[in-house]
Amino acid sequence: MTRPASIVVARRWLLWSEWRAYPGRALAAVLAIALGVALGFAVHLVNASALGEFDKAVHAVSGAADLKVRSANAFGFDEMLYPRVARLPGLDVSPVVALSALVDDTTPVSLDGVDVLRAGETGQGVSGGAAEGFGDFLSGRSAYLSTASLSAAGRKVGDSITLSANGHAIQVRIAGVLPSSANTNAVTMDIAAVQWRFGMLGRLQRLDIQLAPGVGAAGAMRAIRAVLPPDAIVADTASEAARNDGLSAAYRVNLDMLALIALLTGGFLVYSAQSLSVARRRAQFALLRVLGMRRGKVLGQVLAEAMVLGVIGAGTGVALGLGLASLALNLLGGDLGGGYFHGNAPQLVFAPWAAATFGLLGIGAAVLGSMVPALAASRILPALAIKNAGDAVDPRVRARPWRAVACLAGALLASLLPAVGGVALFGYVAMALLLAGGVLLMPWLARALVSPLRHVPLRSVPFRLATARLWGAPSQASVALAGIVASTALTVAMAVMVTSFRGSVERWLGDVLQADVYLIAGGGSGGFDTATLERMRKVPGVAWLGVLKETPLQFDARRPAVTLLARTLTGPGGHLALMGSQIAVPAGAIPVWVSEPASRIYQWKPGDTLTLPLPGSPSARIAGVWRDYARQHGAIIMEEGTYARLTGDRRRTGVSVLLVPGADIDTVSTGLRSAVGPGGAGATVSRPQDIRRQALEAFDRSFLITYLLEGIAVCVGLAGVAATIGAQVLSRIREFGMLRHVGALRGDLVRMLLIEGALLGLVGGVAGVALGVAMSQVLIHVVNPQSFHWTMDTLLPWPLLGWVIAGLAVATSGTALVVGRSVLSTDAVRAVREDW
Repeated sequence: MTRPASIVVARRWLLWSEWRAYPGRALAAVLAIALGVALGFAVHLVNASALGEFDKAVHAVSGAADLKVRSANAFGFDEMLYPRVARLPGLDVSPVVALSALVDDTTPVSLDGVDVLRAGETGQGVSGGAAEGFGDFLSGRSAYLSTASLSAAGRKVGDSITLSANGHAIQVRIAGVLPSSANTNAVTMDIAAVQWRFGMLGRLQRLDIQLAPGVGAAGAMRAIRAVLPPDAIVADTASEAARNDGLSAAYRVNLDMLALIALLTGGFLVYSAQSLSVARRRAQFALLRVLGMRRGKVLGQVLAEAMVLGVIGAGTGVALGLGLASLALNLLGGDLGGGYFHGNAPQLVFAPWAAATFGLLGIGAAVLGSMVPALAASRILPALAIKNAGDAVDPRVRARPWRAVACLAGALLASLLPAVGGVALFGYVAMALLLAGGVLLMPWLARALVSPLRHVPLRSVPFRLATARLWGAPSQASVALAGIVASTALTVAMAVMVTSFRGSVERWLGDVLQADVYLIAGGGSGGFDTATLERMRKVPGVAWLGVLKETPLQFDARRPAVTLLARTLTGPGGHLALMGSQIAVPAGAIPVWVSEPASRIYQWKPGDTLTLPLPGSPSARIAGVWRDYARQHGAIIMEEGTYARLTGDRRRTGVSVLLVPGADIDTVSTGLRSAVGPGGAGATVSRPQDIRRQALEAFDRSFLITYLLEGIAVCVGLAGVAATIGAQVLSRIREFGMLRHVGALRGDLVRMLLIEGALLGLVGGVAGVALGVAMSQVLIHVVNPQSFHWTMDTLLPWPLLGWVIAGLAVATSGTALVVGRSVLSTDAVRAVREDW
């Protein structure tokens, strides 16, 4: 056999013999890589599918328009803007009235009124010659529904339905199906009929614009902006895509980043597995060096083993991610429970480039995790290592934590840097550096924590042997601790963040839910009118009644809308959850209060003046900032009387009621329902505890994928711990044989392994919890404010942290005991036969 062939055989033997001897260790590493890849790939597929479906829905409704002029509020803009824009050269313009509506008071739909004679020119999905009974369509007696709407409402073509929008309800016949495959609930009517029958005369919500050949979008947008009123904005397809993507961008990016952190944890488990493998085979590598294998070949051998692990893990992860994405779309929807997209589950779309990217990330994590043990293997001195299987680090040499300190300092600096493009990129860099610094600190920390135990005046031989072993073999201890600390830190970081967020939301709900009863109007009713509100005030048992109107305001074409809340600010229920003090507003100025997310997104602060995109473009002065966890994209509060004066809108979408002391809440609720009347069939009556329960259920649903990631991290971490401890115990059979020869009893060695495993678990648990708490502070004080634009207080889940430390101690000591009992059954003479 030639020398190259013999080298290939030797390398193959090194690989397969190691995996046959310790399959659990390799399996744990592969599983960690696979799960990290699977989670990241699944999150990407789910969101890509959801956004693709969302884009199809938008295209189906507004057609192939190159530009769109949108109303910046729910009232629409003056329809006289349409001819002004249409007269601009090179533009083909179609007007649209867009409303939120209900079919039969149960099925929410988007109602679009289009100019049927022009809709086909911009691809809005309706053709003037397609309908039988064209006169019924033009007069508003018929409408077209999408397939999804028909399915949701349980209707078919030819049926009559009740369509409710903007406080008006009409009967229409279903004339046909919209020629679109979009999975969205949509209804289309003639634009004039919608304006007439739903109280929108003289108002439009959108202009869809196609550019003539040779007309540039940038120049057209400049010309359009010159004629736009303040309550209208123009957007191109890129702005529309950015706005749609912004609905869930932070949520999606955070899940992707957490998946990558999980992948990094998998890299540390690979590091642990490969380090143990190299330590066990030091004599074999030394022999190969003696026989002529060069250092580069040894380095390549270990990295090749890591690459094989990475390829298997990445391939498994891509397949698993595809299955997880399909399951998540069916169970959680396109937003993974985040509440950003509504409607039916979108179809899964496979993304080959994303699969390749996440696969390469998995392989890269495995190779990088093996780089340190590979370099250690290549630097082995053959003469010393061929008979010495002990720790590679001289216990008399003090561990130097400088690299760890450098990583931790880098994490601190990274956490102080701002977001990049709305993404807390440096926050995640800080988390990765914290994780790396914590693992690098383990040799120094393990010796620092074990050193005091060496001086405890106990004559127990097992205790003295265990502490001497942990202190005298720092590199092997740190290898075992690397996987423990990495998986524990990730678990604790997410647990602390979610606990803090949930606790802050609970306290906020208790602060804002001050009323006894809440009523919310149905989606298509347009809200409670003045007469209904007066009847509610006269219900026996009502001591105070506050009102609320929610309406969207668009300040930036590339960002989702801000919610304007017109509400009662006087009386016992008019409390605001202010952050800091509010300022005095000059006489005659309109005071408004902005939410914390709005303040962070738009850089608004108390004292600033805002031009509100409402009719008349009124200016308002910011009086303060209030805490709000319900609206990620920002909200503005205005006194409801001021809102009515500015807009003329006196319908209210919500009512809050305080009861007279001693009043029966069920009786008052029944009276309020009666006051709403039959026209308010869609209205809901809730108590504060019901709203709190529903809000927390929605919170838990939105963090379901995070809980899943947390549970997976625990399982992978425990599997890695078991494999690592088991491999270390199995590799020490000669040490046990030597101890048996010098007089140690089998029971002494069992107790030694039990104490050693418990100490290792306690050290890893304490270090992992401390590192996880530090990482959670980055999530709480850097990632959340930069991504979701709200802050929270830190709340530590003390019982969980205690159980984590105790569980690790039990897992490590139990694994050491189970594996040790099988190893110690080997005859003491045969255990040291390699030293004959």
